[in-house]
Amino acid sequence: MFTVTSLWIPFTVTAAAGQVARNAMQRQLTGPLGTWGATNIRFLFGFPFAILFFAAVMIGTGEALPRPTTAFWPWLLLGAICQIAATGLMLVAMNERSFVVTTAYLKTEAIQTAIFGFVFLGDDLTALKVLAIVIATVGVVVTALRPGGEKSFTDWRPTVIGLVSAAAFALSANGYRGAIITIHGTSFVTAATYTLVFGLFVQTLILTIYLLSRAPDILKSILRMWKPSLLAGFMGAFASQFWFLAFALTAAANVRTLALVEVLFAQGVAYYSFKQPMSARELMGIVLIVIGVGLLVAL
Repeated sequence: MFTVTSLWIPFTVTAAAGQVARNAMQRQLTGPLGTWGATNIRFLFGFPFAILFFAAVMIGTGEALPRPTTAFWPWLLLGAICQIAATGLMLVAMNERSFVVTTAYLKTEAIQTAIFGFVFLGDDLTALKVLAIVIATVGVVVTALRPGGEKSFTDWRPTVIGLVSAAAFALSANGYRGAIITIHGTSFVTAATYTLVFGLFVQTLILTIYLLSRAPDILKSILRMWKPSLLAGFMGAFASQFWFLAFALTAAANVRTLALVEVLFAQGVAYYSFKQPMSARELMGIVLIVIGVGLLVAL
């Protein structure tokens, strides 16, 4: 039985599952639309669904329209802009020679989220919580690495790109949580959904203006492919809705650490759908993820 304060656990697991589905849909659209075109789908086609979610919440709760403080807007912009920057850096990392190692550095997001949350939001950061985050992160890194990949750890460029991208994702998570908790006098559901609407609006505006100025043909292609884009946009908004609900209830570090179960989902799909066997290294990584996440949830 979940209490309200522990609802962040099923919210995070649902968001992680939705994100796996959204990533699969976006991946299919990357070819015809390009990387930034496929990325904009989650914002452009997700924004209308966020508005529908918010309308449903307002009708269901009967609450008045939130009146955020002035502190809401800087936190919101931090979350929205850092997420775009982090995505861009991640795309650069994916074109690097040391892709696997860079990906491993990206997984330090949970640790950096905990640090930023402690510094900027005063989130609780106990020794056991740090241990849980480190164990789960090490598990993801072990799972991500491939034989021979350790040779590329001496390359400074993928190291910097990976760590900075992870830092931007960490700042984004804390930015969104910071925005949500500045909204008072409403339920956590209303505060989270309200933040999602404006977060997606800012991101849609920025990327649409960028594509209009730099690649208008891609924007036209996005509009022509509205049917598959609509489903991808819905899944993006659906996943984001649950991320934000989780952020409203607990520290962003808890959410981003539990979100590492996404690796388990991906491994499960690879094993059951594509009949790809797991190596001893991958199995060891999964065990570490389960231990870290289990310890975090038990705290």
